[in-house]
Amino acid sequence: MKFESILFENALPPGRSSRQAAPDFFTDLNIDQIVGALTAAKQEYDLATFFYTLLSDIEEVAYRHEVMQDLEDDKIRSQVNAFAQTMRQVRQELAQSGKLYYRYQKQWWFLDAVDVYCRGVQSLRDGLGSAAVRSRGFTGLRAYLDQYAASEHFLMLGQEIAQVKSELSEIRYCFLIRGSAVTVRHCEDEPNYSVEVEKTFEKFSQGEARDYRVKFHDTVDMDHVEANVLECVARLHEDTFEKLERFWNAHQDFQDEVVRRFDREVQFYIGYLEFIGDLKQAGLPFCYPRVSRTSKDIVSREGFDLALARKLVAEKAPVIRNDFALTGRERVFIVSGPNQGGKTTFARTFGQLHYLAALGCPVPGREAQLFLFDRLFTHFEREEKVTDLRSKLENDLVRLHDILRHATPDSIVVLNESFGSTTLKDAIFLGRQIMERVLKLDMLGVYVTFVTELASMSDKIVSMVSTVVPDNPAERTYRLIRRPSDGRAYAISIAEKYRLTDEALRERLAS
Repeated sequence: MKFESILFENALPPGRSSRQAAPDFFTDLNIDQIVGALTAAKQEYDLATFFYTLLSDIEEVAYRHEVMQDLEDDKIRSQVNAFAQTMRQVRQELAQSGKLYYRYQKQWWFLDAVDVYCRGVQSLRDGLGSAAVRSRGFTGLRAYLDQYAASEHFLMLGQEIAQVKSELSEIRYCFLIRGSAVTVRHCEDEPNYSVEVEKTFEKFSQGEARDYRVKFHDTVDMDHVEANVLECVARLHEDTFEKLERFWNAHQDFQDEVVRRFDREVQFYIGYLEFIGDLKQAGLPFCYPRVSRTSKDIVSREGFDLALARKLVAEKAPVIRNDFALTGRERVFIVSGPNQGGKTTFARTFGQLHYLAALGCPVPGREAQLFLFDRLFTHFEREEKVTDLRSKLENDLVRLHDILRHATPDSIVVLNESFGSTTLKDAIFLGRQIMERVLKLDMLGVYVTFVTELASMSDKIVSMVSTVVPDNPAERTYRLIRRPSDGRAYAISIAEKYRLTDEALRERLAS
């Protein structure tokens, strides 16, 4: 196998480019919060584009699962992290070289950056050689590094670095300062009289003396005096400094493209594992989902909203997990129940799980079987704009029409509280029209709605209801169960909202 990428077994498949902008549904499903949080500390890698590009093949998903599982090994991850630190140093030294003015100083920083790079490649190769890698990705990388490190180009590069550095380290010189004149000459092994001088004057010592030694600045930049001294030294050792300049001119493109690509791409895995690491320590489960492009049977055990979980764990609040499944002819969840009962969170969880699975990532929950979709569509409420000449209902219909026009049987749709701006009669009519189109396409989806009549439209629909505490209907459990909706809990919530309960009416009539 020819290794090219740790993200794609065959690099980026032909005809498919990396997506540069976040999908439209990112905000609806709070995936923008997930991606933003896990890429915040890794801005130098521009990882967001990797999270915008979905996988379309089962083997691509399996390839990433294998790599992710290898990186769960502390030894392998430490090797990769050490290499990342090395490459970060290379970039910093190259950047420093580019900022400097004096040529020999620039060339020295460049030489050292190449040296750091070569040692980093060798270290990663040796580390992976002794590690128990199992994935196709890391096995391919290890074979590639073995071949690259043994290549004539890489070996010659190392030899040139060693030779130039050795010759530079052996240079000795003296300079004489007379007034404003500085003379630089070869070092002739003049004796060091400092010890004898200290010994001679030691008998005159009367306690701790003031330190008159000059402290040289330790900034990177050279001043003009240092630069002129260095130019004089270069003239005294022309052969060595000519080698330094030839090295600079010959190796501007010293970094191997595959190695550099790996350094960036592997942070996709590292970033995600670091993101879920705190959640796993808090006791939340994650699993590698089974994915299929043919079976639309889906299962999630103890699934949860990843964005919400991050917030709740930070607040030391409990994270409620839910189970759901669609089997056989079942395709769509109709989710109903009281407001603030976890319905929207359930819808987001459904969408997040499928999206993360299509990235080849572990997903929240103890077990998951998910569908590898082609496109994901969402319809969540939008705030009305004063500049928009259409009504809210008309906007909803336009957006839904656009979704259904582009959807295929392999798409997933998540609808949340659609048609909340119209009458119940119209909401039922419009909801039925939408569901008939969704079911006809045989799409998978979730529809959060107050129109519970939709749950009985077809045997392809499964009713999920958010529950309340039996003795206190105002208290939400945030758990959703599979059962027909009776509307009672929702009715109580509406009555409480508008102060129409028996107790509220008595109180109002009494006043």
